[in-house]
Amino acid sequence: MDKVAIITGGSRGIGAATAQLAAEQGYTVCLTYRRQQQAAQTIVEAIQQQGGNAIAVAADMASEADILRLFETVDAKLGTVTALVNNAGILEPQRRLADIDSARLNRIFQANVVGSFLCAREAVKRMSTKQGGRGGAIVNVSSVAARLGSPGEYIDYAASKGAIDTMTIGLAQEVAAEGIRVNAVRPGFIYTDIHASGGEANRVERVKNSIPMRRGGQAVEVAHAILWLLSPQASYTTGSFIDLAGGK
Repeated sequence: MDKVAIITGGSRGIGAATAQLAAEQGYTVCLTYRRQQQAAQTIVEAIQQQGGNAIAVAADMASEADILRLFETVDAKLGTVTALVNNAGILEPQRRLADIDSARLNRIFQANVVGSFLCAREAVKRMSTKQGGRGGAIVNVSSVAARLGSPGEYIDYAASKGAIDTMTIGLAQEVAAEGIRVNAVRPGFIYTDIHASGGEANRVERVKNSIPMRRGGQAVEVAHAILWLLSPQASYTTGSFIDLAGGK
């Protein structure tokens, strides 16, 4: 069957690497972006130049209306989604819990948790064999921070990823008999520009000697794990996690 993938937050970092690798593996790709239209279009053009098919859709994961429009756009332009990668996520400048206000918590959890739930909901509606779909796979991009807690930096972000871990386990069991597999990857210490959002662009360089492998990871290394979980090679895998944090 046609392979149609939605990759949220696909204009940079792990999302961009995943979009390009998915296209190489025969997926028709929709990647989303919030502000970086030019970066998203550059990824689309790179895929098209390699003979692939891709579109970019502006969608804020904190907006239910945007998420509904995203899935309706894919329905109309690409066909029924068969793979969802819940990759989009935000973090804010490093801060101790004592200095975190409710507005920041609401922003983090709305984008990272509620957005992922709503995307998964829309994907399940379309994939579920119980609802006339052909099945599919969902991969949630969590973080090793869900295990480590990110003390003194961003425990709110870590907690939001802990929620994604729990959703992965529960949803995997809910839809396992409906032709849908749900898994997650937990990257950590990856060279992407998300660290700049936390106020420390060179964070990976600072901490890399504390990582057993003594290096940071590359976005494409995470993308390969995501594509494996989406693939038929992972056909008996659901509710599982792949940690990509150099042994941390």
